[in-house]
Amino acid sequence: MNGVLIGAAGVPLAAFLLLGTVSWLGPPSGERTVSAVVVLSAATSAVLLGVTAWTGRAEVALGTWFAGFPVVLVADGWSLPTGILAALLGALIGAFSRRYLHRDPGYRRFHLLLALFVAGVQVVVLAGTLDLLVVGWELTGLASALLIAFFHRRRGPVAHGLRAFVTYRVCDVGLVGAAVVAHHSGPPLAIGLLLLWGSMGKAAQFPVGGWLPRAMEGPTPSSAICYGAISVSLGPYLLLRTAPTWSQAPAMPVLIAVVGGVTALHATLVGRAQTDVKAALAFASTTQVGLVLVEIGLGWHVLALVHLLGHAALRSAQILRSPSLLHDHHHLEQALGGPVPRTGALWERLVPRPVRLWLYRFALERGYLDALVVDRVVGGFARLVRRFAAADERWVRRIAEAR
Repeated sequence: MNGVLIGAAGVPLAAFLLLGTVSWLGPPSGERTVSAVVVLSAATSAVLLGVTAWTGRAEVALGTWFAGFPVVLVADGWSLPTGILAALLGALIGAFSRRYLHRDPGYRRFHLLLALFVAGVQVVVLAGTLDLLVVGWELTGLASALLIAFFHRRRGPVAHGLRAFVTYRVCDVGLVGAAVVAHHSGPPLAIGLLLLWGSMGKAAQFPVGGWLPRAMEGPTPSSAICYGAISVSLGPYLLLRTAPTWSQAPAMPVLIAVVGGVTALHATLVGRAQTDVKAALAFASTTQVGLVLVEIGLGWHVLALVHLLGHAALRSAQILRSPSLLHDHHHLEQALGGPVPRTGALWERLVPRPVRLWLYRFALERGYLDALVVDRVVGGFARLVRRFAAADERWVRRIAEAR
């Protein structure tokens, strides 16, 4: 059974290495071959995890990376359902993309990144230690950022991919720090705070979730599996997996619930003012993941897992269908003989008009977080760098004049 569990994590990675090697050394493979390799690898991973689930909990020790860092794979009630769903969605997206990206110049690149993403997710899900989980976490983040910037000939996707990657890097410091503190037997509160910060980046929680609606610049299939379903689910999964550690600190459940609750309220309000379907779905994903964090904070861990998996499946299907939504909406209007009735009339009666106008401006500006990040944080850092550069130039000029 050890080989089955190793294969579940290794087959998607082998597919990535195979496609990468063939693309680098040999002539380009056909679209059917590339798609078949990715779909079969993801489906095989799902089948192997299903076999493991049939036999019960399994744990495989693969030796030590180096002293004090064991490499362990664990299949249990948390990892098996999550891994099976991730693999099945990976196979579905691979099959869907065969026609969606037909004759696209980046067809092979997309499937290569999809295989890397599925491999990284399986490593995260099956990792038995934080050290191994960090490896999969970074692979997943790299693949996600590159998929956002998939249409790299346009400026927007590249800028949004860089924003997502920077957000990942800033928040991943928390995960790495948690692993370091855990190795030195640090206090549970410190470990919990670092894990919460690390999970907030992937889960697009307030106030670092501004990258998620921008991630929709990537192809619709990658949006479905990464930013609507699996990638944003890794943050709550990390907290579920490490609950025995951070739950020893009484303040951590409260902090997790507060972060999730604030995120859910913010994303619900902002999502109501979005004018495109994919951005609305992105904020809907943020809302549901925030509610999952509330459930984790309240101690409803099984409910949180069920909610997380159900949301991933539903949101992935919604994003895949989003390109045809407007077409269906027009058909509905024709069938009704007029526009579809508006919603929200109850709130219009309950909330005074000045408050509604303020809330609408607040939602349009996405809570003013983007302006704060761009003008204060990034802008302030850029101004500081320019001042240092100017001072350095003056100093060099004075040295040159002195000589």
